[in-house]
Amino acid sequence: RAEGQTSNIIESARLTKKDFETDQDVRWCPGCGDYAILATVQRVMPELGVPLEQMVWVSGIGCSSRFPYYMNTYGFHTIHGRAPAFAMGIKTANPSLSVWMATGDGDGLSIGGNHLMHCLRRNLDIKILMFNNRIYGLTKGQYSPTSEVGKVTKSTPSGSADQPVDPAAFALGVNGSFVARSIDTEAQHLSEVLRRAAKHKGTAFMEVYQNCNVFNDGAFDSFREKDVKAERTLRVEHGKPLLFGTGNDKGLRINPKTLQLEVVKVGEGGVSVDDVIVHDETNSTLAFMLARMPYPDFPVALGVLFAEERPTYDGTVVEQQAAAVKKAGKGSLQKLLNSGSTWEI
Repeated sequence: RAEGQTSNIIESARLTKKDFETDQDVRWCPGCGDYAILATVQRVMPELGVPLEQMVWVSGIGCSSRFPYYMNTYGFHTIHGRAPAFAMGIKTANPSLSVWMATGDGDGLSIGGNHLMHCLRRNLDIKILMFNNRIYGLTKGQYSPTSEVGKVTKSTPSGSADQPVDPAAFALGVNGSFVARSIDTEAQHLSEVLRRAAKHKGTAFMEVYQNCNVFNDGAFDSFREKDVKAERTLRVEHGKPLLFGTGNDKGLRINPKTLQLEVVKVGEGGVSVDDVIVHDETNSTLAFMLARMPYPDFPVALGVLFAEERPTYDGTVVEQQAAAVKKAGKGSLQKLLNSGSTWEI
């Protein structure tokens, strides 16, 4: 009823962070970056105006996958790597739900890589948070798909021989419609990314650099610490020049000879702000270049790298169902079961 709908809107608008908290003890290691991500998510969720009973959090296996226990919404703690399959089923069966997914670099890119790929390319209206700590934390410190070459862990005592997966580049490569990056301790920045993802109609993939202070402590300190982040991170914003540095005087441009990105300093060698690339988040080629910039020669790109509006899988399925009903009528399951060659025994 219209009256009930209005009541839901008013009630959801009054939600606070506390409404999204549960009575479960939060069981992560003291100092884990997951605490910061959870707190930021719980602060942003009330802004979305979605009633608690209309939101679902889905997860697989790993430290990050305890997330549904700590969100006072509907939740599914599923099996290793299969969170995308459950999330896709939930959204397709009930498109009115706001579906969010928490996964990690091991859960989402190892055993779950195939499921994640199809979720991204199908573009269901699902929001995905990937906690990337470059290690298997829950199983006590083995190397993960995002661990760097030479990483010494319990499962690679002589150093990893694998080339790592870049989550953002992976999402772009399988035709994701929204790809962003943030950091666990950057609450304001992560909040902005979450808000953008929530508004996006389609699969929104957010990679969050998350510190595992027990098994991979300090993995991102070289670019996230307060005294270095201005020089070693690039905050991308649509329509704004790609500038960074303590004085905001360094930028990116395309080298006309190599057609590759290069770092330039504004005011030196005749370089002006007009020479710096203006970020266009609808440009997938630029997004891939930003995602793959080799650190530390280049800064780490943070923010919305790519965003494009396109039809969603769940929206298309609903349209197809409506068209079928309009053409052939609502139909009868009993009639269908008794059609063709049937017999009684």
